[in-house]
Amino acid sequence: MGCHALSTLTAILVQDTARTEDIQPIAPELIDDQARCLLEDMSVQAIKVGPLYTTESISVLAQIAADYSHVPLVLQLGRLPDESLIADIDIEDVQMALFELLLPQTDIVVADHHLLEQWHSQGAFSDYEAATPAEALLQSGAKWILTSGAPLRPGHGSYMLQGQQNQTASWVWQAPAARLSDADGPLACAITAQLARGQDVQQAVESALAIVNASGARSFQPGMGNRLINRSTP
Repeated sequence: MGCHALSTLTAILVQDTARTEDIQPIAPELIDDQARCLLEDMSVQAIKVGPLYTTESISVLAQIAADYSHVPLVLQLGRLPDESLIADIDIEDVQMALFELLLPQTDIVVADHHLLEQWHSQGAFSDYEAATPAEALLQSGAKWILTSGAPLRPGHGSYMLQGQQNQTASWVWQAPAARLSDADGPLACAITAQLARGQDVQQAVESALAIVNASGARSFQPGMGNRLINRSTP
């Protein structure tokens, strides 16, 4: 996609294609050291944040985002792990930290519709006067929300993009023929790459969807669990 990726490790996972067995969060001081070492050495054009498991790691990344507020920030929301996988984690505290510390600095949030509906049913958005979870995320300060699998009409789904100024756009979404591991991960990365190349949010989403729809058809099953995108196929 025309970019060179740099990574900052936020947790070590013991997992295979079927399940995650253990999560060891990285110390917040080490997350900070990793990220700032890269940011001070190279001109980073966009930042993508994936799953976060502790309030401390969210706090560190929120401070980094504040110090580099000129760099577009993409936040991919994923399912929070079972509390048995991480010692001393409070899921509600992690959600609150995401909403209060990181969302106000986020250019675009990428999230699965069913995940947001699950959070809504659990009361995660009870403090917001919003008709939908996406509107609650916008109220938290995120500039844009991209929801995958959002209902468009009976039997049809969409990628729904919503902005702070009531902008909306939608694209056809089709459930993958086979369950992919982290289906929205490649989309969030593709959006980040397009933002890094200078596109605005709406252009980046449209370009990223074209890339991901093509790559999603190239999957294989190396183990006993979810399928993976075959990244070695051009």
